[in-house]
Parts: sequence; structure tokens; C-alpha cells
Amino acid sequence: MSPAVMEHARGRIITDAPQYRSVRVSLSYDPAEDPQAVCFSFPSGREWTFPREVLESGLNAPVRRGDIEIWPCGRVQAVVEFHTHDGVAVVQFDAKTLSRFLLHTYAVATTGPAPQAATPRPEPARTPPAAPTAPPTPA
Repeated sequence: MSPAVMEHARGRIITDAPQYRSVRVSLSYDPAEDPQAVCFSFPSGREWTFPREVLESGLNAPVRRGDIEIWPCGRVQAVVEFHTHDGVAVVQFDAKTLSRFLLHTYAVATTGPAPQAATPRPEPARTPPAAPTAPPTPA
């Protein structure tokens, strides 16, 4: 099954070199697999899956959870750090791109499959009340 939301973002790998390297990152969300997680995939095949709330929070204030750290950088950028045993990759994104991706994930999550209608249970058959009987007459 393919992800419900799949978008591509252009990121800038931040290094101490005077020029930055551009990288295309695939952003995906699949509520069938994990309704609380998003995934960032790089051309190298490396993927990071982390809570969607971390991405949302990180666009407003610094946040770190596990091997991901996200923080706003100025008014229009966001920085995402991906930590590994080999080091740290620092990638800068346009915050608008990440916000739009989040909006699409929430739209998909709220328009999921329609809930199953409950099958009405048949009501038990009612027996009509017995007709009143006349009191016995004395003999």
C-alpha cells in the first residue's frame, strides 16, 4: 500500500563549507501504518520516522525526540538535525513546505474511511396486552 501523503521537499545540507548542497527529501505519511508518524527519506536510502507532533512543535520552538531535533530558523526556515552513530546531518527546509505537508497529513487523517454504520438490532416482538376479562359472576 502506498503512503496516503507523499511529497518532495528541497532541503539544504548545512555544513561549514561556504556553499550548501541541495538535497531532495521525500516526506511521507501513512495512517494505515502509523497514524502518529511521518517519514523523511533521503536519496541515499536512509529514512527517519518520527512522531508527527515533533515536526509540528519544532516549527514553533526547538524540540528533540530521539535522533531528531527540529527548530525554527528565522521566520521562514526550519532546521532538522538527523543524528546517527556516524554523526549528524543538518538540513534546512522552507518552513512553509513542512507546514503544508503537515496540513495534508491532518486532512488525510480526518477523512479516513467512514465508520461502519451500526446494524440496528431488531426490537423484540411485543405481545399485545390481553383483553380485560369480566369478573366471574356468583352462582
